[in-house]
Amino acid sequence: MNEASLGGPHPGNASRAPDAAHASPEPARASGEPGGLVLHATDVRKSFRQGPVTLEVLRGANLAVAGGERVAIVGASGSGKTTLLQILGGLDRPTAGRVLVAGEDIHRLDEQARGRLRNRAIGFVYQFHHLLPEFSALENVAMPLLVRRAPVAEARARARELLERVGLGERLTHRPHQLSGGERQRAAVARALVTQPRIVLADEPTGNLDGTNAEQVFALMLELNRERGTSLVVVTHDTRLAARMERILTLEQGMLLGEGYPAVEAGRRTR
Repeated sequence: MNEASLGGPHPGNASRAPDAAHASPEPARASGEPGGLVLHATDVRKSFRQGPVTLEVLRGANLAVAGGERVAIVGASGSGKTTLLQILGGLDRPTAGRVLVAGEDIHRLDEQARGRLRNRAIGFVYQFHHLLPEFSALENVAMPLLVRRAPVAEARARARELLERVGLGERLTHRPHQLSGGERQRAAVARALVTQPRIVLADEPTGNLDGTNAEQVFALMLELNRERGTSLVVVTHDTRLAARMERILTLEQGMLLGEGYPAVEAGRRTR
């Protein structure tokens, strides 16, 4: 398994002209600086050919995310939310536009370098947990660290710490089929955070859970966001969950509508 194979992609799908309020300006400071941008996407476009027809899914989406910020993306089914998230995470290429992750243009990198950047800076959480069935919870969570060739003892120790943190300390040796739906998703959250990424991209992370488990998993993600300062971008249909984020953007007619740029002042993000 190589770095590019972690967090495998999911399929996702498709005019309002952009106005100044939704345009994303250049970042004022480098991504690595306090209060700087972790992710900056500019004029992202994506189209697909379906026979003689060209389907435009994204028509100039702009997004900037500051360190530690929480952003929700909502929109109708088929509006392109998953496609956008895949492009932001370097799992799919845009037809046009630019995506900077931790200051690097992810789509200008070759496949190996792109995989390394994903492994170092991005965590992924999907609607379905995507845990590997033949491995235990501990082994699944340690896997991203092993891919980057971290020492086995270190990888297992960090995986154990996070699994204990998400309430799975008694389930370390259990395989996915031995875990409940909520437990599997909590393990997936731990796997996304084990590399201490700059940003987590989550695609309907509670979509397969009942109300109680959905609330527990989402509360856990918010708590870990506050504790660890990891930025969080969540695609969700659940308006109650979206309302608990700092910004809500709507993907409509291929564009992100709303407050597309975070408040960054004097090196600190305002809340």
